[in-house]
Amino acid sequence: MGKTTRKLEVVSPVPADIDIANSVEPLHISEIAQELNLSSQHYDLYGKYKAKVLLSVLDEVGGSEDGYYVVVGGITPTPLGEGKSTTTVGLCQALGAFLDKKVVTCVRQPSQGPTFGIKGGAAGGGYSQVIPMDEFNLHLTGDIHAITAANNLLAAAIDTRIFHESTQSDKALFNRLCPPNKEGKRKFCDIMFRRLKKLGIDKTAPEDLTPEESSKFARLDIDPASVTWRRVMDVNDRFLRKITIGQGPEEKGMVRETAFDISVASEIMAVLALTTSLADMRERLGKMVVGNSKAGDPVTADDLGVGGALTVLMKDAINPTLMQTLEGTPVLVHAGPFANIAHGNSSIVADKIALKLVGPGGFVVTEAGFGSDIGTEKFMNIKCRYSGLKPQCAIIVATVRALKMHGGGPQVTAGKPLDKAYVTENLGLVEAGCVNLARHISNTKAYGVNVVVAVNAFSTDTEAELNAVKNAALAAGAFDSVICTHHAHGGKGAVDLGIAVQKACENAKQSLKFLYPLDIGIKDKIEAIAKSYGADGVEYSEEAEKQIEMYTKQGFTNLPICMAKTQYSFSHDAGKKGAPSGFILPIRDVRASIGAGFIYPLVGTMSTMPGLPTRPCFYEIDIDTSTGKVIGLS
Repeated sequence: MGKTTRKLEVVSPVPADIDIANSVEPLHISEIAQELNLSSQHYDLYGKYKAKVLLSVLDEVGGSEDGYYVVVGGITPTPLGEGKSTTTVGLCQALGAFLDKKVVTCVRQPSQGPTFGIKGGAAGGGYSQVIPMDEFNLHLTGDIHAITAANNLLAAAIDTRIFHESTQSDKALFNRLCPPNKEGKRKFCDIMFRRLKKLGIDKTAPEDLTPEESSKFARLDIDPASVTWRRVMDVNDRFLRKITIGQGPEEKGMVRETAFDISVASEIMAVLALTTSLADMRERLGKMVVGNSKAGDPVTADDLGVGGALTVLMKDAINPTLMQTLEGTPVLVHAGPFANIAHGNSSIVADKIALKLVGPGGFVVTEAGFGSDIGTEKFMNIKCRYSGLKPQCAIIVATVRALKMHGGGPQVTAGKPLDKAYVTENLGLVEAGCVNLARHISNTKAYGVNVVVAVNAFSTDTEAELNAVKNAALAAGAFDSVICTHHAHGGKGAVDLGIAVQKACENAKQSLKFLYPLDIGIKDKIEAIAKSYGADGVEYSEEAEKQIEMYTKQGFTNLPICMAKTQYSFSHDAGKKGAPSGFILPIRDVRASIGAGFIYPLVGTMSTMPGLPTRPCFYEIDIDTSTGKVIGLS
């Protein structure tokens, strides 16, 4: 075992996740950093068990060779989840604590929406978790709060600008935007030169502008009906899905309909996940399009003068957070973009730092949100395009439970007991459901990577059922298929998976094939993805057609596509299980995250603000007032 790894004392039956997490005293985070050869100048401590790794580390290790890059996706899940995060952590514990490999786990920061809502936290589970689990699932180092603050500052800037432009002449606007200093001289502040450049004005002094130029500069003329930027908060609150603003007496006549999104659905979160440096983040934040002028021109955060301020709010959030697993292997937690709306992957900068720190022969294992039709597809076609990184291996996590559902089993509902079909042997359902696994394997193999299937075993699964999944995976073209018990046994239960992943990486091809080129039309790209789902074609609403036409006219056609789709089916209909085909995929709307760098079509009905169930997770969450420890997190 490595110097910092820890031997777990496992018990059966497996206790609650929070009880396991609380039973292990984490190592001081400086010990984890030392194992990665990080000196104290490369990180800032956030208490005893967390640290922010500074991007400056890349200046020192940037020239060294990368380790192996592994992405973890899954089959189409049940609403209970199939243990993708648990498998990611368990594999890393196996590689680091049992196979003596340098390894870093790269995962997303969870939103407080699911933590207090229906799914619970995302630290893994059982004996394969990130710790301290309560800190991981709650505030962590404040990155999501920074995103919330930055997002809402931009929202305030938009409405304030509309308000002031509605009550002032062009001349008054210009004079207030460029007020005279004590000597009576006017000057442009730095950010204003970005707008001047966009307008093709190369003058540097306000007094040199013609009346026409000063009017173009000062009046953004935002069409309130075109504003796409929404306020956010990091809880599930269905009553904010549609609201009106501007009802105060000072804003008379300025009422407009809008909505809140959950913070992790903010474009700023997607920017954080896809950025490659502080300078790149500054450019991306400034380029975010918030709406259009009445003439149809895109209006950006830099047009509003707020791009720099947004970057200041995000300057610490750009640094990944170093944590550890239950067995003392290192974890980088960074970003948490909504998986069905945005691209559902942790950050590029965390992966890049990790690949250099583990070095040749080491492993970086990163998780992609939901099934591979969503998370892995976006990992390949969006994240890898911007990072330039190429994975050697893709894991697909499968469970007997989910495959029985895809084989025609009864409905699985969160919060309700499982039907007996899921806890007693039924080979027929398992074998029928393997069509879902087979499609995920063929889709993922098409990227030119070796696919390893991790069969996440539950105590109610029989040997015959587990072997049926393993055999179906190999028949469908998987490089290997392994039964895992990491939830019950920690890294020891994923040693075979670690060996299979190592072999897959050592035998990897060097090329990465994308699903579509960037230089084709928006519709062509959407249709390429729809085809991978099994669709025969795509149907666009009138609104979607208008948006595609506008984005094409505005010059945004060369961006990748980020489909906003249900995670519970290859299709748009969550009720269609297995591997549906021959359907027409309906595109309800098409939106753009220009700063993040993608166009996102909304498939069917997708909500960007989840709601709370009748009995949310928060019923269980409390604090032991004698010890100060959190209880009830799952």
